[in-house]
Amino acid sequence: MRRREFMALLGGAAVAWPLGVRAQQPDRVRRIGVLMGRIASDPEGQKQAAVLQRGLEELGWLSRRNVEIDYRWQTDDASQRQAFAKDLVELKPDILVVNSTPALAAAQQAAGTIPIVFVAVADPVAQGFVQTLARPGGNITGFAAEEPSMGAKWVELLKDIAPRVGPITVIFNPNSAPYASMFLPSMEAVRPSPSLEFIVSPVLSETEVEHAITAAGRQPSCGLIFLPDSFLNSRPEMIVGLVAKQNLPAIYSIPSFPRSGGLIAYGIERADLFRRAAAYVDRILRGAKPGDLPVQFPIKFELAINLKTAKTLGLTVPPSLLARADEVIE
Repeated sequence: MRRREFMALLGGAAVAWPLGVRAQQPDRVRRIGVLMGRIASDPEGQKQAAVLQRGLEELGWLSRRNVEIDYRWQTDDASQRQAFAKDLVELKPDILVVNSTPALAAAQQAAGTIPIVFVAVADPVAQGFVQTLARPGGNITGFAAEEPSMGAKWVELLKDIAPRVGPITVIFNPNSAPYASMFLPSMEAVRPSPSLEFIVSPVLSETEVEHAITAAGRQPSCGLIFLPDSFLNSRPEMIVGLVAKQNLPAIYSIPSFPRSGGLIAYGIERADLFRRAAAYVDRILRGAKPGDLPVQFPIKFELAINLKTAKTLGLTVPPSLLARADEVIE
């Protein structure tokens, strides 16, 4: 918590850029390239892009007046991600904003010395994107995603809402979530009994997602944890439908799953990271060096519960859990 509070304080300092400096208009139109971690038709992705643009406007960066913003939307094809990153770099942007680990890896390879602000990337030091959190060095800084301790929270919340859950299947795509293993130690640390088994199920395609969920359905009293993952997060309706067929309790990392009929979700408020990223973009466009701007951590989290789904599964949501929820779907 101390580290989060410290980084949040620094985040506040980033927003509090002197008004006089902020009001100064640049002598040329600046260019921002944005590589999103979602497909263009994804409502959450569109919301995040809108939050980023609104944050930039509040700081004086107005589209078609003093800034041009070019978007590219990510796909599951690694070669296409790389092509999109190169495409943005060829536009000669002053800065890149990059969402998700796979997109950042592609952008880092293509960008050269172009400054990069990443959004929602897990453990950027361990993944080699920055040197340290306080002093990233190089041309990359940004806003991290969930910390390893979140694994324990997902287990505890799943057990709270479905106390009789037995084995728990953990699903993620290693291509889009190469950091997934970092959550496992904290999950093991809160395992309520040695008999509760964690079944790790990496998936690389929609077919493998279906196979993993179907296999979980054959296990007595099985539960599911879907880790933060741009591949999974772009398919809430498909995944929720498959889980419903197996009549399984599952926890997710973003609220679009409960809104689509999933049971419960807990994770960072990703739109808030995009809002805060606008302040770093502003500072870098006005001369700050990315390597001098510390990596920041989430300060807002979302808990969403679908009561209709809980009833369908025969679960009674504890009042204490309902009281903590940011969104209750009935």
